[in-house]
Amino acid sequence: MSRKPATTREDMIEGAFQLVRKEGMTALTARRLAEELSCSTQPIMYQFPNLNDLRELVYKKADRFHTEYILQDGDFLEIGLRYIRFASEERNLFRFLFQSGRFDGFNISQLTREGADDEVISAAARDLEMPEKDARDFFEILFSMVHGYGSLIANNALEYDEEALRRNLTAAAEGLVSSYTRTEHE
Repeated sequence: MSRKPATTREDMIEGAFQLVRKEGMTALTARRLAEELSCSTQPIMYQFPNLNDLRELVYKKADRFHTEYILQDGDFLEIGLRYIRFASEERNLFRFLFQSGRFDGFNISQLTREGADDEVISAAARDLEMPEKDARDFFEILFSMVHGYGSLIANNALEYDEEALRRNLTAAAEGLVSSYTRTEHE
């Protein structure tokens, strides 16, 4: 009768996720994960002969975690602030998700237009009383700001100050809405 493995595949994925969360993506090695799970490297290498497969599963888990974190109730402003707060509270995961080279070759328009949920854009267009094309442009500009703030904070180049961020994002959004409204009436 074969023995049930003491460390399951799910344990390895969760352990790898927690390791990246705590120490960053460079910490994800078979040896370091084995230490974290108090096992040998053998079961890890058996389940994941190529650690890139494990990294991909951890990336997907981190992406789901990030999405759940930012997409709680709220409007665009609150979602943007949670995105930045995530960068402050989960620096290693933020860098793993957005600064690990995964998006090499993509430009900002591709990322925002392919990543933006059509329902979110449609709702924003209705709320802002603007055409969907303008709402997509609005989203792209604000996403660039939000992601920039997040990147600066995740890399310790800017201190997290939620009230200042709220003021800046609100002013930018109001200015954008105003510019779209002016353009519409000209």
